[in-house]
Amino acid sequence: MPVSTDMQAHLDSGVTTLCRCWAVTRTDGTVMGFTDHDGGVSFDGIAFRASTGMTARALSQTTGLSVDNTEALGALSDAAVTEGDILAGRFDGAVVQAWLVNWVDPEQRVMQFRGTMGEITRAGGAFQAELRGLAEALNQPQGRVFQKPCTAVLGDGACRFDLTQPGYFADLVIDEVTEARVFRFAGFAGYAERWFDSGRLKMLDGVGAGLTGWIKNDRPDGDGRIIELWESLRISVSAGDRLRLTAGCDKRAETCKLKFANFLNFQGFPHIPGEDWLVSYPVSGRRNDGGSRQR
Repeated sequence: MPVSTDMQAHLDSGVTTLCRCWAVTRTDGTVMGFTDHDGGVSFDGIAFRASTGMTARALSQTTGLSVDNTEALGALSDAAVTEGDILAGRFDGAVVQAWLVNWVDPEQRVMQFRGTMGEITRAGGAFQAELRGLAEALNQPQGRVFQKPCTAVLGDGACRFDLTQPGYFADLVIDEVTEARVFRFAGFAGYAERWFDSGRLKMLDGVGAGLTGWIKNDRPDGDGRIIELWESLRISVSAGDRLRLTAGCDKRAETCKLKFANFLNFQGFPHIPGEDWLVSYPVSGRRNDGGSRQR
């Protein structure tokens, strides 16, 4: 990042008052500020606190398209980063920004890093988080994939289906819950069997508010319904908490047509010939004119 004239003058003075500040913006919108200075620093509407025990290792920066990386270290505490929040995945994919700041005049600063949080490990009451630079996105597949199933996520910019339409979501109160993974609801009516298979569950209140999980099974249970997730929400969930279930999509063209009436936005290629066609060969007694495969 370019260094301002005032900041460069301060660096050239030989006697500096510098500290490092970094802001973490979680996917739920929560912004947390940290600094290695012995007092708090504020700018851009963010209060960077000094009493969090957070530190950052040296930043490795390279030219070209190589991935910049560093690590954040700190103690788990109720006031800053908690073990419960890490277990719940609240810091997964969080955006991280780091500055070198003149703590006497915080307007004199330069951004040194911007990226996201990667793997987080915990041990001995502390945590260690891998920070990944913007070039990390270049390691991800780009462009369309030619396959029969849809490649969009239900409701995203490619799918464009409005999941707030009546009949495609349900706001419910939990009657029973096991291991924050299996949820039972009594008197659940008005939705077809397995309507929420491959859908999403989102907590609306309680300590797990904002957390989401992907639905593995949606099955009837007498007069009620059981919703099972692929994995636990990793945080305490109690009977009486409210949540929202969103209808699921199995990525098939038939489902897109009949369940969502959204085939114009289908992002797969349902008419691609299968493997049987690729290894087929001409035989007598059958037309071999290369005609349409759709009858």
